[in-house]
Amino acid sequence: MDSEKVFERVAISIASLDRNAVEHRIKKFKGSFKFDFTDDYLAGLTIDRLRHILFAAISTKLKRKVAR
Repeated sequence: MDSEKVFERVAISIASLDRNAVEHRIKKFKGSFKFDFTDDYLAGLTIDRLRHILFAAISTKLKRKVAR
């Protein structure tokens, strides 16, 4: 599968998640960097912003995998 399709599937998957699921995945994200967001900070963000953060994190992780 080409990388464009992979990123599209990730975006669709994230778009289907509710707020609790997105926050949980951000808090449990395992990558080459760690998030340091407080619960209060995450609660103050819109669901669209949370989804953007999660997509950016997963995209970065995927790009690093593809580059290897």
